[in-house]
This record gives sequence, C-alpha cells and structure tokens, in this order.
Amino acid sequence: MLKTLSGGTIGRDLTASIVVFLVAMPLCMGIAVASGVPPEKGLITGIIGGIVVGLLAGSPLQVSGPAAGLAVIVFEIVREQGMSALGPILILAGAIQVIAGLARVGGWFRAISPAVVHGMLAGIGVLIVVGQFHVLFDDKPLSSGLHNLIAMPGQIFGLTNQDAATAFMVGLITIGGMLGWEKFRPASMKLMPGALVGVVLATLTAFLFDLPVARVVVPESIIGAITPPEAGLLAQLMNPTIITTAIAIAFIASAETLLSAAAVDRMHDGVRTNYNRELSAQGVGNLLCGFAGALPMTGVIVRSSANVQAGAKTRLSTILHGIWILGFVALLPWLLREIPMAALAGVLVITGVRLVSLAHVKHLFHLYGPLPALVWAATLICVVATDLLTGVLVGIGLSLLELLPHARTLGLKVEEESRGEAHEVALRGTATFFNLPKLSAKLESLPAAGLVILNVERLRHIDHTCAEMLREWVDRRRGAGAPVELFGATGRMRQIVA
Repeated sequence: MLKTLSGGTIGRDLTASIVVFLVAMPLCMGIAVASGVPPEKGLITGIIGGIVVGLLAGSPLQVSGPAAGLAVIVFEIVREQGMSALGPILILAGAIQVIAGLARVGGWFRAISPAVVHGMLAGIGVLIVVGQFHVLFDDKPLSSGLHNLIAMPGQIFGLTNQDAATAFMVGLITIGGMLGWEKFRPASMKLMPGALVGVVLATLTAFLFDLPVARVVVPESIIGAITPPEAGLLAQLMNPTIITTAIAIAFIASAETLLSAAAVDRMHDGVRTNYNRELSAQGVGNLLCGFAGALPMTGVIVRSSANVQAGAKTRLSTILHGIWILGFVALLPWLLREIPMAALAGVLVITGVRLVSLAHVKHLFHLYGPLPALVWAATLICVVATDLLTGVLVGIGLSLLELLPHARTLGLKVEEESRGEAHEVALRGTATFFNLPKLSAKLESLPAAGLVILNVERLRHIDHTCAEMLREWVDRRRGAGAPVELFGATGRMRQIVA
C-alpha cells in the first residue's frame, strides 16, 4: 500500500473509486432486491468486497460485490430454506474457495467452456428480466422463471390498478433515463453511470410528486443490518442440503470471478491476475459475508470495467469505493429510503437484458461451428427451465462432445525454445480444456517483450475453449506491442489468430 501511495497514482485511483462507487450503489441494492433480501444486505457485501477483498485481491483492478449472476440462486435459497440458511451456506462456500485457492486450482476455472459461461449468464439475464418485470409494478416475483414469464401479460392487462401503473411509470422513467443518458451524454461526463442517472431521475420524480410507490427500506444503522448466524451453526454446516448448495455457490462464484478477472486483464496492460490469490480473497470475502448475513460476492465485470475506464492504476480504487459505500450508508440512510423499488427493478431489467449476449453466440458460431452455439443455447434453456446448477452441468456435459472424435489422443506437449530475443512455442497433439491450465501458464510465463513464434504445425486439433484463450492471449500481446507470429497454421487455426 505504501508503494501505491508513493507511486503518483493516488489521484487517478481516487477519481476511479468515486466512479465505481456511483456505479455500485444502485447495483448493490438492486441485486439484493432481485435476490429476495433487504437492500442493505447488498450494501454490506459491497463494503466487504471493496475494503477486505480489495486488500487481498490477486486481480488489482477487479471490483468485487454482489453479482447478478448469483441473484437467482440466492432467491431460491431464501424462498426454500429461509434467510437463516444463507449465512452457513456462504461460510462453507467461502471456506471451499479459500482452500481451492491455497490448493492452486484457480487456473482450472478458466477451462470452463466460454459457451457454458455465457449461456449461464444469458439464462440468468432472462430470469432477472422476467422476475424484475413484476417488481416494476410493485409486485413480487413468483416462484420460478417460467411462472414469471407466463404471468407477464397479466401485469400489463392489470394496469387498471392505479398504484401499479404509477410504479410502472417510475420504472420506465428509470429505464428511459439510463438509456437516454448513455446515448446522449456529453463526452465530458462519459464516466457518469447511466444507472445512477436513471435512479436519481426516478427518485426525484417520486419525491416531488409524492407518488404512492413502494420505496427502499433500510435500517437506521448499518450495524443493525448485520445478522450473525443463529445458534446451531455447526449442525447447519453438516446439513447435506447446505453442503450441496454451498458447493454450487462456490463453483459458480469462482467461475464468474475468474472469468471476469481474465476479461479485466484484457482491458489494461498492468499487473496480471494471480488467479489462486484472487480465489482465496473471494473466499475470505464470502466467509465474512456469511458471518454478517449478507449476499454472496464475486468479481463483477460492470464495476471492474468502470474502474479500468476511469483510469484506476492500483487496488486502492477498489478499497476506497468500499469506504465510500460505508460512509454513505452510515451518514445518509434517509436518502436511500426515498429510492423507489421500481427504480431498482428498472436498473436490473437493463442489466438482465445485457447479460443475454447474442453477439457472443454469433462469434462462437462463426469461428467454431454449431456445437458451441448449441451448448450456449442448451445452457440458457436449462437455466431458465430448471435451475442454475443443472443448466451449467448440462452445458459442461454437452461441451464434452467436442472431445469424442479425439478421445484417444488428448495429450498435448508444449515445448519452448529461445532464439536470442525471440521465443518459439511448439504445440504438439490435441489442445483441449483439459490442457488449458498448462498451456495458459506457459504462455503467461513468456517475457513481456520480444517476438513469440507459435508453431502449430503438429497441432492436430484445438477445441473452442482453448482456441478462445489462445486468441485472447494473442490479441492482448499484440495490443501491448509485442509481435506474435504463427507457423504452420491452416484453415480455422489461422482464422482464429488472424
């Protein structure tokens, strides 16, 4: 930290922390509402994610906090097992993440097919949209995504209820304010987040006209929002249902965090992510969230990208954003109580829509053919129709089909040879997600400067998971001004890294 303060970057980190704070506030509360818990639970997670995980993180510019990707599974936990189960589940999930980081398995989470991850996020996006659509009318989401979807027309035709119509208008003001600001904002204010503008606009409208809409409820003191686990914690930790759910949360949160960290690394040319340290830091954060009775956390791409775009240079910006959230909640809780629930729902509807990335599935289809696109679609449908874990397992199972034609030749040899300032990396065999951690570690260990020659003359096959990692590595290296040449590439392999 002393190095941070003496490096001449404190001004940029301070500015970035304010931007991230403004992005995080509405999202922390909105994701809590989508999870079926009070808004302050999301704020506590944002504070822990900023201050504690920020100090320990292995990804210096990634921001941690409550994630839309876990809102659906938390909603199910609260509905089926009650709020009291959330603490023990997070304590166990956090412990699993800490152990996984210490055991150095962080790199394996990057081996999950991008089609599965983006299909999972798309399914979560659909569930958030159809659930929060009902909150736009000051109503509560139903028990499943399909039930919410079926009930959507009834909300529209039921607008004879004046209060529901008023809440819906407030939600539309939020959505219109967000989208309008993002489209027409002046260049000098490009860092002002659209979500904040939409929520402020809706809150002012509801306040000035004294509209009869449901508003956020927060306690007088943030300390009062902390609810430690109840008596009998050890017995709960031995409950098979608690254990199964904790494993699911640990797996999904870790995958989302480490894939987000990889995306953040592509946005800047600074220090790369230490995946095992990041995984353990997330585990510590989730342990603390469990003891505080808050929401689970992950590394989140929206806040992280805002951090990078705002010019952050070190982890100080992440830590400061957590301090700003703490200060705001401690000093201005009355202001939070003026925010309409429909405004937060509006923010989450847009967030959910943006999680459904059709551009990504088109990219997969164009480069790798129909199988990854099928994996994406099947994961999405199963997440919506069944549950999050089932959808992910179905996607992973389908992604194994890509290995069947090469089941007898799954080995990969990675050989490095130095030629002066140049380095040649020869790949021999079959590159699949089984080999991805080894291949990724070798590529990341190469010197930052100098020519790298990728010899793929004897590479028999590369699956789309490894190919995406390789493409991103080539793009990042070339973007930093370091040349990469390909030797022996034909057909799809040449297209991937063109």
